[in-house]
Amino acid sequence: MPVDHYENFPVASLLLPARLRRPIEAIYHFARAADDVADEGSLTACERQQQLGIYFNALERIEAGQDCAPAFANLAATVREWQLPVPLLRDLLLAFAQDIVKTRYADFAELHDYCRRSANPVGRLLLHLAGRTDDDACRCSDAVCTGLQLANFWQDVALDWGKGRVYLPQSDLVRFGVREDDIRDARCPPAWQALMEFQVARADALLREGIPLVRVLPGRLGWEIRLTILGGLRILEKIRATGGDVFRHRPTLRPADWLTMSLRAPFIARASRPAHT
Repeated sequence: MPVDHYENFPVASLLLPARLRRPIEAIYHFARAADDVADEGSLTACERQQQLGIYFNALERIEAGQDCAPAFANLAATVREWQLPVPLLRDLLLAFAQDIVKTRYADFAELHDYCRRSANPVGRLLLHLAGRTDDDACRCSDAVCTGLQLANFWQDVALDWGKGRVYLPQSDLVRFGVREDDIRDARCPPAWQALMEFQVARADALLREGIPLVRVLPGRLGWEIRLTILGGLRILEKIRATGGDVFRHRPTLRPADWLTMSLRAPFIARASRPAHT
């Protein structure tokens, strides 16, 4: 689907069954627009919070079965038709609201809790659309979504620094002897390379932990998830190839990468392994 942002991973792509494209687009547009309120433009923190309040209010009205503003009509119809749990959508808004006021994370547990609200609800909503919400499927989905979120953090270290944010856990910076000055000055000493290798391995293992999901979801949806996981793994592969220098070599997916991922897709089910945290 056409979007105004660079996207690493498939969004309502042609691989998806046609019946799922419209609800996924509705969820995506809601999440993307709310995320932009927290991230883009020149609004003050207070103004961003006020704007997000409109989204919270819309969810309350949708949950209560009341009419809402036309901008949320597609989402409301999707929630009603597919019986989607509104708390998952609210978790996304809570994560976006957190981004307005929180710019550092003490340790991985704190960052993981953020991912639980900023990324994992999207996967769980997709499982609801697919009719597969058992515990094993949710666990695999959470691993994939958290792994993708981490891959996005690691590729965007420089971009996030420009917004005043550091998603690398502070305890890991101390452990590897990396200072925020290294990020500010785009330095990649051995300590930085070791830190990034550790973070890449962490995200890689989570993505692989979620691979069994491709055997659970049927047909084209399963292939969509294969390419999504492979997209995350490919980004991590590119970070490794530069020694963690995401300042001068921000990894993105190009046509040749999509060809590589397509060739790997039939064999991905063999690539799972336990998560590393």
